[in-house]
Amino acid sequence: MAREHSLFGRLVLRVTIILTIGAALLITAAWYYGRSAASQTYDRLLLGAALQMAGSLSIEDGKLNASLPVSAFELLGFSQEDRIFYRLIDTEGQTLTGYRDLAGYIDYTAARTGPVFLNDVYRDTPVRLVVVSRVLSDPPLSGWAYVLVAQTTEARNALTQEITSRAILLVILMSFLALIAGILAIRYSLQPVAALGSALHKRDPQDLTPLDLDIPTEMKPFIGSINHFMNRLDQRVMLLQRFIADAAHQIRTPLTALAAQADMLETETLPANAQHSLQRMRVRITELSRLTGQLLNHAMVIHRAGTVHLEKTDLVIVARQAFRMAVPVTVNPDIVVSFEAAQKQVSVAGDIVSLREAIANIIDNALRHGSKAELAVRVSAENNRALVEVSDDGEGIPPEKWPHVVERFMTSKPHEGNSGLGFAIASEVATAHSGLIRFREKTTHSNFCVILDIPLGQDT
Repeated sequence: MAREHSLFGRLVLRVTIILTIGAALLITAAWYYGRSAASQTYDRLLLGAALQMAGSLSIEDGKLNASLPVSAFELLGFSQEDRIFYRLIDTEGQTLTGYRDLAGYIDYTAARTGPVFLNDVYRDTPVRLVVVSRVLSDPPLSGWAYVLVAQTTEARNALTQEITSRAILLVILMSFLALIAGILAIRYSLQPVAALGSALHKRDPQDLTPLDLDIPTEMKPFIGSINHFMNRLDQRVMLLQRFIADAAHQIRTPLTALAAQADMLETETLPANAQHSLQRMRVRITELSRLTGQLLNHAMVIHRAGTVHLEKTDLVIVARQAFRMAVPVTVNPDIVVSFEAAQKQVSVAGDIVSLREAIANIIDNALRHGSKAELAVRVSAENNRALVEVSDDGEGIPPEKWPHVVERFMTSKPHEGNSGLGFAIASEVATAHSGLIRFREKTTHSNFCVILDIPLGQDT
């Protein structure tokens, strides 16, 4: 089976994908922003400490002296989990104080034009390093001195993570709210589609007039196509009705005339073989007339099943009419026929013509292929179901054939000229009335029975 696709589900999926991609981009941007903000914040603290250290350099007795201010270390002490490394280099490139192995490979001269920041690894620990310079112009001692200050990156990483996590939480919350708003907007926008489906579902099957609904502009081509299709369908239905009526008249009339011509032949003057052929011709004419009538009735039932509105109907009256129509006046006098209604009225929601045709076909089947001396029709109601039971004293149909005899052109007695349409017509009528055809097996105490089982009307 092909998997059903929901327009609402497809739209929600696409909106979700778009929001997910947007959220991923925003989270990535938030991470870059958090890292940049944390880096700038701690770089400023690192630079402030380095400048204070550079400002503490002084020349005493012709020698460079450094009196490191406590405030420089307090400035970096806001991050308690980080460690600080520093190094002061005099004008001759020698370490004045601090860690002598700190960044010994870099070119300090680049710091003469401004502070230099770089990432490094010191003692197997990632650090952020700043290099600042100070020019000394005292006569005894002149040149460039440098200050290197390094700080581990735990605090700035923690700040980056905190900024990013808060941004992620905000992005997720906003994306969720946007998704909910998108779902509500999609649901609201698809209401015209549901309204169109409801209008088509509530429309009478016989109503093929154009739809006139207040719909969005985007759906007008769809409505136009539906109206065009209904117009074509209306024309086809009219042609079908005309064809059935013409076929019924054009086919039945010649067959009736042919049967009358065969009956007018003088059988006494014909040879024996001609009389046998004439008898066979009469049988075939009768079978052809019956088959033609059933085919036309079957076409009528199929057409009415989808177009006729079901109305409140008294099933007792319909069954009585079908009984009179199916039981001929010239019925075998040895067969006892009876009609019984357990209630005066059994109301159902049905199509009178189709129900009458279905019951008549069941009775006709029983007369032609079942009953030997007895045929009974009974109408009753029980357990919110309306039942029309047609029983006869014939052999009945074997249970293994019950599922098949309600199919078109399937018969349990093909040698008796059965067309296999009687039960098919009855079954399709029962299905159109939300019912079914059932069978009851023949026993020593009861005859074989065919049951038309349909729901009762609401007020019964």
